[in-house]
Amino acid sequence: MKRRSVREKVMQTLYALEISREPVEQVVTQTLQGFEDDATGRDFAHRLITETVRHSADIDEAIKERVDNWDFKRIAVLDRVILRMAICELTHFNDIPPKVSVNEAIELAKKYSTEKSGKFVNGVLDALLSDMKKAGEIHKTGRGLFEGGSEPQRTSRRTKV
Repeated sequence: MKRRSVREKVMQTLYALEISREPVEQVVTQTLQGFEDDATGRDFAHRLITETVRHSADIDEAIKERVDNWDFKRIAVLDRVILRMAICELTHFNDIPPKVSVNEAIELAKKYSTEKSGKFVNGVLDALLSDMKKAGEIHKTGRGLFEGGSEPQRTSRRTKV
């Protein structure tokens, strides 16, 4: 299964968690059915869900710091979910190029959320990525990626979106 399809499943799972407030493993088991024959896709999906949930408080702070004059609770649920996934990839998946994470998030927002969601998601992620680059917090390894060491930390710069 292609990573975009896996990300769509992860988005659905995180959305279900946001709406239902049911236990994580129960929702994951239900929404990741069909991955029995794709261990790589299942493992990536499970890790992205787990890391996104685990770091959601820090990720939400990173979003809030970049949306001046915007109530976090008024951000469309799907946009929040997509932003959380992408920020988790940027900060906790050193083998995924930043451009891939950003582009995938924009495409998911365009396909599944509101008319303006692609631009909104792009603005937030662009501001975060810019802050991380300036602070030397991009630590990606592998061909075509940024080189570095430890896990990136979030910054506190506020940007209008």
